[in-house]
Amino acid sequence: MTDVKHTARITGLAYLGLAVSGILGFLVVRSQLYVPGDATRTAANLVAHEGLARFGIVADAVTVLTQAVTAVWFWRLFRPVHPVAAGSIAAFGLVNSVTILVGTMFSATALDVAVRAAPASADQALLLYDLNAAGTSLGGLFFGLWLVPMGWLAGRSGYMPRPLGWLLVGGGVGYVLSVVVSFLAPDSSGLAYALTVPATVGELWMVGHLLVTGVTVRAGLKTATG
Repeated sequence: MTDVKHTARITGLAYLGLAVSGILGFLVVRSQLYVPGDATRTAANLVAHEGLARFGIVADAVTVLTQAVTAVWFWRLFRPVHPVAAGSIAAFGLVNSVTILVGTMFSATALDVAVRAAPASADQALLLYDLNAAGTSLGGLFFGLWLVPMGWLAGRSGYMPRPLGWLLVGGGVGYVLSVVVSFLAPDSSGLAYALTVPATVGELWMVGHLLVTGVTVRAGLKTATG
């Protein structure tokens, strides 16, 4: 049990790093640089706030790293409970990490193009940020998919409260649906955002539980062999 708690807390620290870097890179930095549909303003923001843009690239790189580490440590935490489901968490998490990496390549190149200030730099920088945005949106499919087995294992293992597991499963499904809604009904951004709220609440609860409690064990713990 001591080893499981240790694994849980390392997983929680990695997940916390993922949450913080993701907020900084996506919500804080990118929102100040990227103006959808406006190449001139996007390029001007990149040039005027080059330091902020470079910080955003580093934050995104940290997101890539912490997403991969968190995926592997969740696999280690839940592998004794159900190896296939635990492997699904790792697989979906690692795919999402690669998706973020590709998006970061686009935003890093957009900065270099904007700073170069060639005649077509503004249009090229906007296109690269558009590709970054599309990759981020589609990557939400795998982010949602990794929450579903995570929630199922949280409930099955007895390591976390069952309501947390249900919330994560529902949040994962909501995240996948939000991607579908965002492409089929691009004017329904409010609905797409609302569908991701349960996932956000569940993730924050999971991070807090892993860091503060580690794991709890209920009577009748279910494992892959028991």
